[in-house]
Amino acid sequence: MKEPKKEKSRYRYLADNIALFSVSNFVSKILVFLLVPLYTDVLSTSEYGIADVMQVTLLLLVPALTLNMGEAALRFGIEYADRRGSILKAGIRYVLRADALVVGLCVLSFAFCGEHMRWYILLFALLFVANCLYEYLILYFQGCEAVPIVVIGSVCSTVVMIASNIIFLLVIRIGLNGYIFSQIIAFATSSVVMLLLGRSAHLVENLKDDKELSDQMLRYGTVMIAYSTGSWINNAADRYLVLAVCGAAVNGVYGVAYKIPAILMVFQRIFAQAWQMSATKSYKDDKSAQFFTKMYNTYNSFMMTGCAILILLVEPVARFMFRKEFYEAWVYVPPLLVSVIFGSLTGFLGSICLAHKDSRSMGVATGIGAVANVAMNLMFIPKFGAMGAAVATAISYCIMWAMSYRFVRKHVYLENNLLSDILGYIVLAAICLAMIGQIPGRYVICAVMTVIVILLNYRDIKTVISVLATFVRSRIRGKN
Repeated sequence: MKEPKKEKSRYRYLADNIALFSVSNFVSKILVFLLVPLYTDVLSTSEYGIADVMQVTLLLLVPALTLNMGEAALRFGIEYADRRGSILKAGIRYVLRADALVVGLCVLSFAFCGEHMRWYILLFALLFVANCLYEYLILYFQGCEAVPIVVIGSVCSTVVMIASNIIFLLVIRIGLNGYIFSQIIAFATSSVVMLLLGRSAHLVENLKDDKELSDQMLRYGTVMIAYSTGSWINNAADRYLVLAVCGAAVNGVYGVAYKIPAILMVFQRIFAQAWQMSATKSYKDDKSAQFFTKMYNTYNSFMMTGCAILILLVEPVARFMFRKEFYEAWVYVPPLLVSVIFGSLTGFLGSICLAHKDSRSMGVATGIGAVANVAMNLMFIPKFGAMGAAVATAISYCIMWAMSYRFVRKHVYLENNLLSDILGYIVLAAICLAMIGQIPGRYVICAVMTVIVILLNYRDIKTVISVLATFVRSRIRGKN
C-alpha cells in the first residue's frame, strides 16, 4: 500500500508545481508575446539586433561568471533544507563577485570606445547586475520549494516590464534605450519583491558561512560550466555569426524569429521547472525508471505535436506578431521549432544526470553539440544566410539529444519506443521542408503530416488530457 501512495505523491508533487509554474509562465509569456507587435513596430531591425545580442550575451555570462551558483542553489536547496541560509549567502557572494568583474571590465573598456558605444556598455553593465541577482533568486527559491515566491517574482517582473515598455516606447519614445531600461527596472524590482517575500517566509535568514557546503556548491557549479557554455553556444552563437556575416538588420529579423518558438517554449519551461525539482527528489526511488519513462514519453509526445501544429500555423501567427520587414522572419521559424523539441528533451535528460550529480556527461553532450553548431554555422551562414544558422541550430540540438540519451542510460534505462519517436522526427523534418520550400499545396500536405504526428503520439496525448481532467476535477472537489 505504501508504494502506490508514494508513486501517487510523485505525480501530485509534479502536478502541483506544474499548476503553479503555469500561472507565472502563461501570464508572463503571453503578455510579452502580445508586446512583440509593439517591439517590431517601434524598433528598427538594427536596434532589435543590438538588443538581441545583449540578451544572448547575458545567457552566457550570468551562469559562467557566477559559476552556476543558481543551479547549485536549486540542487542543494532541495537536498539540504536545513542549510538554506548558508546556500543563499554562498550564492550571493559569487553574484557580487560577478557583478564587480563585469562592471570593472566595462569601465576599463571606456578607454577604447567612442562615446556612443560607452553608453551601451554602461547599459549592459546595469542590465547584467540586475539580471544576475534576479536569475539567482529565482533558482534559489525554486530550490527552497517556495514556488509561489518564484511565481510572484516572475509575474512581477513581467508586469513592471510591460508598464515601463509602454511608458518608454509609446509615451516618452526613447526606443532602444527604453527597451533596455524596462528590463533593468523589471529585474531589480522583482528581486526586491522576492527578497521581501523570502524574508517573511523565513527563507532569508541564518546566513551562516558553511565552507563544506560552499565547496560542494562550487564543485557542482564549476563542473557545470561546460554544460551551460555548450548550451549557450547552441542557443546563441548563431546570433553573433549572423551579425558578423549578414549585419545587424538581418540579425534583428533572425532574432525576432525566435519569438514564435517561444510559444512552444512556454510549455517547455513550465514542465522543465517542475520536472527539475521532481527529478532531484525522485532519483533515488526504486521505481524512478518507470516514473522517468512515463514522463519522457508524455513530454516528447506533447512537444512533437505542438511543434507540428505551430509549423502548420507559422505564417498566420507571423502576420499577427511581426510588423514591416520583420514579417520575413517566419521562414526561419520551422527549423527553430524543431530545435526546441531536441533542446527540451536534452534538458529533460540533463535533469536526470544532474540529479545524480553527473554534470560531466551533460558537459560532454553539450560540448559536442556546440562544436558541431559552430562548424555548421561557419559553413552554412556564408552560403545560406540566417537560414543556414536556423538549420545548424536544429541539427546541433539533435546531436545533443542523441548524446544525452546515450549518457542517461548509465543512470536510468528509459523504456520508450525509439523507432516510433524517430519516425515522428522524420515526419516533422518533412513538414519543415514543405513549409520552407513553399511547395504547391503545402498547407494540405503539412496538415496531413500533422495528423500523422498526432496519431503517432495519440496514446500519450490521451493520457495527458485524462490526467489534466482528473487533476482539475480533484481541485474543484477540493475547493467545494
